[in-house]
Amino acid sequence: MTGKERIQRILQHQPVDRAGLFEHFWVDTHKGWEAAGYLKEDESFEDHFGYDMQEYWAFNMMADLDFEQEVVAETEDTITFLDGNGAVLRRHKFHDSTPEHVDFRVKDRESWEKVKPMLLEPDPRRINFEAYRKAKKEAEEAGRFFVWSGLNVFECMHPLCGHENLLMNMILDPDWISDMSNTYAKLIVGLQEILFEQEGYPDGIWYYEDMGYKGSPFMSPDMYCEFIQPAHKYTIGYAKSHNLPVIMHSCGFVEPLLPHMIESGIDCLQAIEVKAGMDLLKLHKLYGDRISFMGGIDVRALYSNDRETIDRELEAKLPIVKQGYNYVIHSDHSIPVTVNYDTYCYFIQRALELGRYE
Repeated sequence: MTGKERIQRILQHQPVDRAGLFEHFWVDTHKGWEAAGYLKEDESFEDHFGYDMQEYWAFNMMADLDFEQEVVAETEDTITFLDGNGAVLRRHKFHDSTPEHVDFRVKDRESWEKVKPMLLEPDPRRINFEAYRKAKKEAEEAGRFFVWSGLNVFECMHPLCGHENLLMNMILDPDWISDMSNTYAKLIVGLQEILFEQEGYPDGIWYYEDMGYKGSPFMSPDMYCEFIQPAHKYTIGYAKSHNLPVIMHSCGFVEPLLPHMIESGIDCLQAIEVKAGMDLLKLHKLYGDRISFMGGIDVRALYSNDRETIDRELEAKLPIVKQGYNYVIHSDHSIPVTVNYDTYCYFIQRALELGRYE
């Protein structure tokens, strides 16, 4: 069974030989493992570990495509810069990390209206046609399930105006937030139409949409339904109209939103972040007949570089969540360079042993 066949069947809850396999890594991990000689130069994780999937991030969703990044301040350890969204971000120089959001030029409807015209038409300059074509071909030749990956509307809006402005204005200026959400939804689908018509359809769609933090979603279920769900139904509906299954990544605690995300049409939830409060076993019991799952294996077990700790984590979850043929092995986040290469190889070996079906 090829990886493509396996993932297709898992997303449809059909019998397979084993659970699927995929993973995400911090950039530093590839650099570190390559420097240590574990990976060949420019060797992909997909090729090295034999993953069932491959993704490619084809779109540039920065508001101003012509803006050249400006350095605002610099210290020995950090660099602060202004980007094409009008956001001021601070990034660490020496390790891969999520940048700190310092300030935003778009803070209200008036400043949004100045940016909106740049987002109304699906400009082909936003699309990396060549790289998508190359990744799609690589996946086809390797028998992997190929997904277009990219942002959905929440992950487009908060880099533009910041979480605080976005969430507060769901109350203070709801029409503005709805307008932003709808504008980005139409842009995403418009760009997909251009790309897929020219380069062909992927096997599936993978949306990134971090809607939670530790212990709570960023918004109530009612606010999700009012401001985000219409855009999700629109973008996911486009995928479904072309028989493309939809995987949605969301870090943080999003359990209260999940019934509505399922209603929006997702086929698989990815990440399932344990340290944020997500419980893979609970979600599998509640929703395993409706969607598939990818992740939910506490990456902190791998941080330990202790095989007994990894065994306990895998043995407590995999025999249960593989029931229903709807699970893909993945950590609940991304693998950092502090995880030893041998540790990660053991994790895969043990997970695949536990994830096999008789």
